[in-house]
Amino acid sequence: MKAADVMTTRVITVAADQPVNEIARLLLDHRISAVPVVDADGRLLGIVSEGDLMRREDAGTEPRQSWWLRIFTTSVEAAEDFTRSHGRLARDVMTRRVVTVADDIPLAEVARMLERHGIKRVPVVRSGRVVGVVSRANLLQGLAAAPARTEAAVDDATIRNRLLKTLDQQPWLTAIHPNVVVTDGIAHLWGLVPTEQQRDALRVLAENIEGVRAIEDHLRVQPDVAYMT
Repeated sequence: MKAADVMTTRVITVAADQPVNEIARLLLDHRISAVPVVDADGRLLGIVSEGDLMRREDAGTEPRQSWWLRIFTTSVEAAEDFTRSHGRLARDVMTRRVVTVADDIPLAEVARMLERHGIKRVPVVRSGRVVGVVSRANLLQGLAAAPARTEAAVDDATIRNRLLKTLDQQPWLTAIHPNVVVTDGIAHLWGLVPTEQQRDALRVLAENIEGVRAIEDHLRVQPDVAYMT
């Protein structure tokens, strides 16, 4: 699935000259955490989030820097901070460097971008214009709607070979490989592993091998076990 498959297309936007108090009401009324700022042609200029409105002089929430931080703050940074905390319009408080995605980007990449940048939603842009928004909730909706994986008929030997080959590629597998026996599509995992985390990872790995119908976990955790190499 791609961003276009789950994005919200009815996007609430504001103009650059929208007053800050009106933007705050929009966020509250629509229960959203941010709004894109666009020009008359719908081109993205920036974004105003809850965080942009939290540090305000008129609300008494303007941050007070300690004296030693002020020493390292340049005049440019101080001027920018003043504008953001005292500004009355969207253009004064908006974040200008906005993380955006294209509508054909895979959902997995969208999820990684949200995690990497610590944000809750991202505008979807086509030719510079906002065409949608993908939020964390949209990602969950896409996951819930994804069809269950259908298993094709695969013989046990092929399943075992796939599983062992995949095990060879895992950097987290610090011990020698456990033994794998596959019967009627059921993967039996045998052997010793040093941690519960590796045991869980082995089970999940086996569950994701095409053709595996079930897992029989016979692994035992034995920390600091000495392996022969």
